[in-house]
Amino acid sequence: MYIYNVTTNIEEAAHESWLQWMKQTHIPDVLATGKFLKAKMSKVLVEEEMGGHTYSVQFIVATREILEAYYKEDAPRLRKDAVALFAGQFVSFRTEMKVVSDQVAEIVEE
Repeated sequence: MYIYNVTTNIEEAAHESWLQWMKQTHIPDVLATGKFLKAKMSKVLVEEEMGGHTYSVQFIVATREILEAYYKEDAPRLRKDAVALFAGQFVSFRTEMKVVSDQVAEIVEE
């Protein structure tokens, strides 16, 4: 398993419309490519000097090959949509991670 993480800082003025677009359009569009198993969006709780709001979206993908296919077949179009709507109002960086362990806490009943 791999995680394709996109961390974005969005300016205050565009925050609400960007957040709605991410949840209702962009993340569903990425998942609709059929390449990812699920996505999780989190708000980063550290305040940035630049201001705005920072979010991390983690897309879970089975193999690097599938992720590479996403980069070639889908990413340019989907990234272009974000730039068209929110140009100059956000910065993003992407990180690829390989899952080395996935553990679940045991619930002990008393």
